[in-house]
Formats: sequence, C-alpha cells, structure tokens
Amino acid sequence: MIRRFVGAVAAALALIAGLWLMIAPFALGTQPELGDWIDATNAEFFTGLGVALVGLVGVVAFAAAIHEDLVARGLVTVRQRAPEPEPAPQPAPAATSSAELATMLAPLVEALREDLTTNGHRR
Repeated sequence: MIRRFVGAVAAALALIAGLWLMIAPFALGTQPELGDWIDATNAEFFTGLGVALVGLVGVVAFAAAIHEDLVARGLVTVRQRAPEPEPAPQPAPAATSSAELATMLAPLVEALREDLTTNGHRR
C-alpha cells in the first residue's frame, strides 16, 4: 500500500514538473511575446508535454491500484448499480379494416361537417 502511495506521489510530481516545463518559457520570459517559438521553447514545451502525460497516466494507474487494494482489504465497498427496470411491452395495435375505420370516423366527420356549416352561417 505504501509503495502505491509513493508511486502516486512521484507520478503527481512528474505531472507538476511536466506542466512547469510547458509554461516555463513563457513565465520566465525566454520566449519573445509576439514572435514564433524559438527552438528552446519547442524543446521545453514538448518535453514537458511528454513528462506531463506520463505523469498523468501514472497518477491514474496508481490511484486505480490504491482503490483496488482498499476494496480487497474491505475498507471501501463498491456500490452495485441497481438494474434499470425494463419498460412494459406496449401492446400491438389491433389490425382494423377500412370498414371498421370508416365506422369509427363517421361521427367525427359528421361533427366536423356540422361545425363548418354552423360557423359559415354566423359569418
């Protein structure tokens, strides 16, 4: 457990060092403000980017190892996700023939026709 913690701290320090290398040319004024990046800035920035990425991967890996160790010791419990209930199946609509459909729509058509004729007389 201690080795994993020391590894996580070392990886975090590498991440911080990489970030410092990336911003150092700008923070210390070795890079001209409006000009193209000089060779030293390119070297420091991309070296810092590599170191920061390795440090970030190390921090994530050591944090996962520490979490796994804590779960194995029983100090941390893993929450189980509750299964989501499946939606109830929708009943399939019954097949209706065109005659049944016409019978169902006849009152609606009649009410619409009546509404249109009474509104036409009021105007």
